[in-house]
Amino acid sequence: MFGILKKIFGTAQDRLVRKYFKSVALVNEWDAKFTSLSDEALRAKTNEFKQRLANGETLEQILPEAYAVVKNTCRRLCGTEVHVSGYDQKWDMVPYDVQIVGAIALHHGCIAEMMTGEGKTLTASMPLYLNALTGKSVHLVTVNDYLAKRDCEWIGTIFRWLGLTTASITNDTSTEERKKLYEADIVYGTASEFGFDYLRDNSMASRKEEQVQRGYYFAIIDEVDSILIDEARTPLIISGPVPVSRQMYDELKTGAADLVRMQRDLCNRLASEARKSLESLVDAEGKIRDKRDKKEEEIYQEALRKFWLVGKGTPHNKILKRVKEDPDLRAAIDKWDLYYYGDTNKEEKARALSELFMVVDEKSSEYELTDKGIAAWQNVAKEGSADDFVMLDISHEYLLIDEDPNLDTNAKMERKLAVQEEDAKRKERAHNLRQLLRAHLLMERDVDYIVQDGKIVIIDEHTGRPQPGRRFSDGLHQAIEAKEAVSIQKETQTYATVTLQNFFRMYKKLAGMTGTATTEAGEFKQIYKLEVLEIPTHRTCVRKDFNDEIYMTEREKYNAILKEVREVHEQGRPILIGTESVEVSEKLSRIFKQNKLPHTVLNAKQNDKEAEIVAHAGTRGAITIATNMAGRGTDIKLAPGVAELGGLYVMGTTRHQSRRIDRQLRGRCARQGDPGTSKFYVSFEDALLRLFASPRLTGILQKFRPPEGEPISASILNKSIETAQKRVEQRNYTIRKHTLEYDDVMNKQRQEVYAFRNEIIHTEHPEVIAVDILNTVCQTAADKYFKNHSEEGAWDPEGYRQWLIQHFPVSFEDGYFDNDHLEIEDLEKMASEKVIAAFEEKLKRENQKVVSAENSSLSPAKPAHEAIRNMMIRKNDRLWQEHLLTMDHLRSEVGLRAVGQRDPLMEFKQEAFTSFDEFGQNLRSEVAHDLFRFEIITRQVSIQDLLAGLQLETNRSLFAGLEVRPPQEGPGAPVQQIEGPSDMVEQPVMVQGPRVGRNDTCPCGSGKKYKKCCGLHKDDDEN
Repeated sequence: MFGILKKIFGTAQDRLVRKYFKSVALVNEWDAKFTSLSDEALRAKTNEFKQRLANGETLEQILPEAYAVVKNTCRRLCGTEVHVSGYDQKWDMVPYDVQIVGAIALHHGCIAEMMTGEGKTLTASMPLYLNALTGKSVHLVTVNDYLAKRDCEWIGTIFRWLGLTTASITNDTSTEERKKLYEADIVYGTASEFGFDYLRDNSMASRKEEQVQRGYYFAIIDEVDSILIDEARTPLIISGPVPVSRQMYDELKTGAADLVRMQRDLCNRLASEARKSLESLVDAEGKIRDKRDKKEEEIYQEALRKFWLVGKGTPHNKILKRVKEDPDLRAAIDKWDLYYYGDTNKEEKARALSELFMVVDEKSSEYELTDKGIAAWQNVAKEGSADDFVMLDISHEYLLIDEDPNLDTNAKMERKLAVQEEDAKRKERAHNLRQLLRAHLLMERDVDYIVQDGKIVIIDEHTGRPQPGRRFSDGLHQAIEAKEAVSIQKETQTYATVTLQNFFRMYKKLAGMTGTATTEAGEFKQIYKLEVLEIPTHRTCVRKDFNDEIYMTEREKYNAILKEVREVHEQGRPILIGTESVEVSEKLSRIFKQNKLPHTVLNAKQNDKEAEIVAHAGTRGAITIATNMAGRGTDIKLAPGVAELGGLYVMGTTRHQSRRIDRQLRGRCARQGDPGTSKFYVSFEDALLRLFASPRLTGILQKFRPPEGEPISASILNKSIETAQKRVEQRNYTIRKHTLEYDDVMNKQRQEVYAFRNEIIHTEHPEVIAVDILNTVCQTAADKYFKNHSEEGAWDPEGYRQWLIQHFPVSFEDGYFDNDHLEIEDLEKMASEKVIAAFEEKLKRENQKVVSAENSSLSPAKPAHEAIRNMMIRKNDRLWQEHLLTMDHLRSEVGLRAVGQRDPLMEFKQEAFTSFDEFGQNLRSEVAHDLFRFEIITRQVSIQDLLAGLQLETNRSLFAGLEVRPPQEGPGAPVQQIEGPSDMVEQPVMVQGPRVGRNDTCPCGSGKKYKKCCGLHKDDDEN
């Protein structure tokens, strides 16, 4: 019944597409009218539209005319030479009706699903132009810097012709250029560039002039599934150097490498012994005897158990992989896995695994040291390794110190500090060792990273592109540097962080386009409130998608690929071979070289040649081996005569973990009605099938094992592959959802902190904020000392008076607050008025110290006001960084609460709220105290000294796959200003607090140590 109704009325998507086609007719009518206009008259439409919007018209009202202007401009540009990516290309594009439908969908905040080659890049030009007429920020988000530059140069031609400005933000754009580029009407860039600029503006800029972005109005995300789905699992993090570094990677790397080698040697020995045992059971035909006596059966089972054990220690062991080529042996080894899975055999499993040094879980990307491994570490490591896996019980150690009658107060304090230092060293050493072992066991060169120019460069797992400047988090990058014997960079800590989900949800209007969004439509709707609309194709797709060819082993698979490539290459057809990693692309390249097949390789190591390689990939007889770099944003155009041969042949060397990536690879061919062919080659040694396929497949292989080199064909295998992909997609969705749920908690805190920080930066009167803080601090203290008359000791006016005298340079006579008839609000007001009066007097006194030179534009009119502005920013940033570190630790620890039947997320929310409340109180308290502790000193200083003082340590390190650029002048840094052209000038220098140590004599004249007199805060040593 519903099927009949759908055929009559169509689906909701069909009805929406029909509605948009009505608007397309209007666009075409206006396009016909504009044909008679001169170039100047058509260009003048831009200013006309802006004026009409200013007069109250809406974007929807002018949409048909604005889109028609873009279409007419494209027609006039035809034949024009445009310089793009180092080449001169002739403009040959005019929007089709289906592209206009997609453009309308983008304007209304949809995700337009358009097949590869349908012209998404041109489609985006219309909504970009329309929304840029508002004068607000309009961004086009791409997947890499190359596309950002290319699209800005190529499509930007339309906008520049119509009088709008364009710019592209890339990794190598300097900080000074960014502010100017963001002023452009339409800005192209990657998600990480926009996200990191947001973080820098809100965590590193100390003046409004240093903030580069100008709001978040409208963004179109190209390849939206790649950015909002694949990349969304990794948050953006800006990091910087830690105040104190204890990292020990240099010291530990040799021992860790020795331990891994011991594990590899052990597994090789076990595998060799097991193979010899099996060979002793082989009959005259070369097969293992089916009929075995009791002793032979024990030998057989012990060999299988050893192979199972090898799989737990070194999953990629070559002997094990060769043995598993036999489906019967594969099934027999899997039976041991099933045997040990049972509860009754868990102790036996633990005894078996104790033979290894480490147990590797490739599926979850984790590992675990056994008792044997811990003992072995103590043998291979240097002195001091006995306690590497024993953490101190600090409370117990403190108790022993307190109970020691031979120690005085100072000695006890020194002992406790020594215990804290020892605990920190042990934790750091254990953490460094864990990361070194992770680097050796789970991170593969040319798969997860490459070594380039003496540096570790991350490879994006989704696109295959190098990510220069990005670093793995939590010390893993330093561990890989130690493993590969390159220079180990300094330890870092988080300065600012945000997830891509929460960053893009800041935009007032968000849209996206891709060729593969339908499979994730539910997630787009749930998280981003984005509907997916399938746009019809301009021409019918005639691509032929062959069934997968499935082989038992990688060896057979590569032989089949080689055979197919030879046959197709002889026909003259171009071939694109998609690989999952740099390692596989180079392996195929070696095979082709040995067989004298001319080819080109495109991977992270040839990143700079991408445009040139892609430009020739559609020529006659071309063979291109590429990672997923060639699967996003690049249309391969066929050379003359190639279509008649059958078009581009796309081969996949494996099924990827996401169905969308497979569809993207298929979409490289058969664009705009061109012919094309695609086929995937799969083996049971591929990671997808090895880790995620159903165990029942082994039974199928036993029944249908074909002769060597012959593919397996069965519909159930194709379903199994798709099921495995769905499992991975579901797992990744859970990770993204988990990341977002935790970041939603931090996002609310982040918004409050950044709003407060921006208020300080942008206000003309920072003293107003300071006064408000003083009021709040006095009120908070009053709430502590004046609670309830009925409770004994709850009403303590003398305690409040002493607290005020201790924390602020003010005096109150005895009994100042002893008035039972006054309300708490009155007492607060009495206190705050006096404190604020003292603060205002302090400001006035400090400002009078500096008399600005006449007609000088460089000197601040009120240097004391600028000093407190910088102080408040500096305090905010330091305490926020400490809070982020606390949240990182909480996030890593809270998962253990599940053992106690408590929801980790709820626990995180509650503790994060408490911690943030404490952060706010500490911030207000420290700012309030420091408002009376700064001093302005005038001294003679040379211009050379000033320039030297302005030099900043740069840090390009990055956490969790994220980057940071050299920061501008940091918050709280003294404002160095030069007056006049002379080499020596009277220079105001702002000093935050007295420059004394905690144990020095206090400069106030009391004779006490500074820490017990005026040094009330833990950051006095910094000052």
